[in-house]
Amino acid sequence: MSIGNSPPEDRPSVGRALAQARLAAGLSVDEVSTTTRVRVPILQAIEQDDFSGCGGDVYARGHIRALARALGLDPEPLVEQYGTEHGHPDAPVVVAPVYEAQRVRAEPSRPNWTAAMIFAIVVVVGVIGFTVFSGGGDKSTATSPTASPTSTPRPSQTPQSNDVPRPQPSSSAIAAAPPDKVTVKVSVEGGTSWIQATDANGKQLFQDSLHQGESRTWTDDKKIRLIVGNAGAVRLFVNGKDLGPAGSDGQVVRLTYTPGDPTQG
Repeated sequence: MSIGNSPPEDRPSVGRALAQARLAAGLSVDEVSTTTRVRVPILQAIEQDDFSGCGGDVYARGHIRALARALGLDPEPLVEQYGTEHGHPDAPVVVAPVYEAQRVRAEPSRPNWTAAMIFAIVVVVGVIGFTVFSGGGDKSTATSPTASPTSTPRPSQTPQSNDVPRPQPSSSAIAAAPPDKVTVKVSVEGGTSWIQATDANGKQLFQDSLHQGESRTWTDDKKIRLIVGNAGAVRLFVNGKDLGPAGSDGQVVRLTYTPGDPTQG
C-alpha cells in the first residue's frame, strides 16, 4: 500500500472520496470498471487508498482522473490531493555549469599592397575606356510612341434576387419520430451524468458518461430501458415530447419507454 501524508480529519482521502461518489450514484464496481476500463481489482484497491497496483504515479493519476470524470467529480483537486498524500518529491534539477566565453583579441591587420595595385589598374583602365567610347559622336535616341491601353468595359453584373423561400428550422426536439417505434433522446444540460441504455432484448445500446452539452438518441421497435445517474443534469425527450429533467441532482433513476405516449414504466 502506498504510504503518504494522512488527510485532514474533515476531508476524506482520495480513495474514500471516489467510493462515496460511486455509492451516491448507485453504481457497482463492475459498472464503473466497464465505463472507465480500470480493472476491478485495481479499482477496489484505489477505493482503499492502495495505489501500488497502478504501476506508478503517472498511471495512478490517470486512473483518478478517469474515475472522477465517470462519477461526476472534478478530477484536479483529487489529483492534487493524491500528490500531497502519496506523491514523491521531485528529483533535484541538475543545472549545467555556465562557462564564460573568452574574448579573442584580433591582431592588427597589415596593409594589402597587392589589392591596392589591382584596384589602381582597374581604375585607370576604366577611365581610358570611358574616354574612348564617349568621343564617338552624339547618339540619337528614338522614342517610340506609347499606345494608350484600350480598356474594354466589362458587362455589369446585376444580382438577381431569388424569391425561393428558405425552410425554417423545426423547434421539435425529435423532428421525425417514427409513430410505430419508441425514440428516446437524452441531453445533458448541467454537470456530468453516467447513462446506460438497452433495448427490448437486453442488448446494450450505450454505457458511458456524458458531459454538459452532449446528447444521445436511440430508437427501438418495442422498448428502451435507461439507467441515469445524476438525473437532475439530464433532460429527456421521448417520442418527440419534452419530458423535462429525468430526476433530481445526484439521483439515480431507472426508466422504461415504449411506442405511443411517453408513459414511464
